[in-house]
Amino acid sequence: MRLPKLLLAAALAAALPPATAAPDAGAATVPRLPMRDFFRNPEQAGHQLSPDGRYLSWAAPWERRLNVFVRPVAGGEARRVTSEKARDISAYFWKGDRILYVKDFGGDENFHVVSVDLEGRDLKDLTPGDKVRAEVVDDLPDDDAHVILAHNRRDPKVFDVFRVEVATGRETLVAQNPGNVGSWMTDHAGRLRVAVTTDGVNTSLLYRDREDQPFRKLLTTDFREQVQPLMFSMDDRRLWVSSNRGRDKAAIFDFDPATGREGRLLFEHPDVDVSDLLYSRKRKVLTAVAFTTWKRQYAFLDKAFEAMVRDVQAKLPGYEIAFTSSDRVESKFVVATFSDRTRGRRYLYDRPTGRLDLLADISPWLPEQALAEMKPVQYTAGDGLAIHGYLTLPRGLAPKGLPVVVNPHGGPWYRDTWRFNPEVQFLANRGYAVFQPNFRGSVGYGRRFWEASFKQWGRAMQDDITDGVKWLEKEGIADPRRVAIYGGSYGGYATLAGLAFTPDVYAAGVDYVGVSNLLTFMRTIPPYWKPYLDMLQEMVGHLEKDEALLKAASPVFHADRIRAPLLIAQGAKDPRVNKAESDQMVEAMRRRGVEVEYLVRDNEGHGFHNEENRFAFYEAMERFLAKHLAP
Repeated sequence: MRLPKLLLAAALAAALPPATAAPDAGAATVPRLPMRDFFRNPEQAGHQLSPDGRYLSWAAPWERRLNVFVRPVAGGEARRVTSEKARDISAYFWKGDRILYVKDFGGDENFHVVSVDLEGRDLKDLTPGDKVRAEVVDDLPDDDAHVILAHNRRDPKVFDVFRVEVATGRETLVAQNPGNVGSWMTDHAGRLRVAVTTDGVNTSLLYRDREDQPFRKLLTTDFREQVQPLMFSMDDRRLWVSSNRGRDKAAIFDFDPATGREGRLLFEHPDVDVSDLLYSRKRKVLTAVAFTTWKRQYAFLDKAFEAMVRDVQAKLPGYEIAFTSSDRVESKFVVATFSDRTRGRRYLYDRPTGRLDLLADISPWLPEQALAEMKPVQYTAGDGLAIHGYLTLPRGLAPKGLPVVVNPHGGPWYRDTWRFNPEVQFLANRGYAVFQPNFRGSVGYGRRFWEASFKQWGRAMQDDITDGVKWLEKEGIADPRRVAIYGGSYGGYATLAGLAFTPDVYAAGVDYVGVSNLLTFMRTIPPYWKPYLDMLQEMVGHLEKDEALLKAASPVFHADRIRAPLLIAQGAKDPRVNKAESDQMVEAMRRRGVEVEYLVRDNEGHGFHNEENRFAFYEAMERFLAKHLAP
């Protein structure tokens, strides 16, 4: 369940060639890999360079949790600088001679920002307080002593902005939220000059020339039209925005605050939205536009950046690459390689010399050649809408009459992409074909495709998934008697809806932190989602006006139609999909005597993040699917 709200955490795990239909020549040699190898913490991840280029940092397991380690770039012994034992550190960054990292408490998503020195001492919570949630507005890369944070300590529904001294935790108010600001943006000098407000369904873009001036409104749009500020121009006088105003696909424009209108079109794509702009802070130039069709692609805007990319690609053929960190002078870079079959490796690239040194293999225990290829697919929904998605076929098996796991993504205003996905690879290694449909409402395909999902939970959105199953069966890939559905968050809802509304389609279902009752879900959203409640009701259904619609689309009220066995997993501290969503579904199923296995973890929230809890869940899933799908 996602809303257009700034999130602090950035995943440390590695991100992201089409498959053939014929069985592999080496079918007999495909090994059955240990379940834990897919879901254990990486050997190393999240490599970063210090701003001065002298140190290298990364996250690695200590006491079963990912913690931050540091060593000189020139070589030498690594030292651990954090000592978290309850939860993995999921995001961190450099600030002078200190490390700032993110932590929550048992999955409650009340993220705090913590500062520690390179000796692992002088630990300071920069955003203290019970039930406080913090966000990074600007890490101020040219200021080693401060960071700009927002938190909701004063009012749980909104976020005020502070300039915080990282060594002491001393904070200075930069802007108090009047109650309707959903996000803030600074210019290249770290001055807070843009705010985006909402009244629930209408969004306004506010701007000021100087930080000592009041904000003025530049434009207001219905939430369906979005003018998203990406960054300031290099002289801090204009904006670059991603806009779908008056068009279906969002594109990148130059935007003039004096007129409140989009100006020069920088880049558009005929098939997908574009909203990712890359730049060089040192050279003060735009370098590339990134966009996702079936995989991530780039349109280069700068010859120097393109030459660097081409140089690294030539040294690392056969893999996707990404520059994930650099020093301040942009001389040294951390380069990530990846594909659909590997989390990849990390390298240190020296730009002046072109030297590339291996830093780490993220998951060396997973043999790339034993994993399955993920290919893009397209089919037509019952009403004629084109639906894109991905199909991963198990190695060593002919693509005929296979057991299939349908895996709808969460969000639902999200999308699956071509990348390494440990769940998909695990299931394929066990002999299942894995189908990931980007049903209507999935983002990136334009405004009309997104709006086609409004008030369609359990209806057209679910029909898109069912139509995908029919397509797999028509192609002969799926055995109609051995199709299961598994998903998390909205994907968990889609699992329950699939079992309740199309009981003849699925042989089993696995619901991972999914919504079962749209009425109770909407009434228990986190306080910082409350400003968006009207918008959520426009997209899902109004609690009062559409009560009958919401009830009709809630699987818990149709549990009597479910015949297939069900596995449900839930975190007790989930702030988005409360535990009550799973409790009431389990109760309804057990009342009828339908098999349901229920796995709850008290120290987890919206998904299981601790390694031992991941192991328990996927062990249960493996046993459950093997029993009911017989791969």
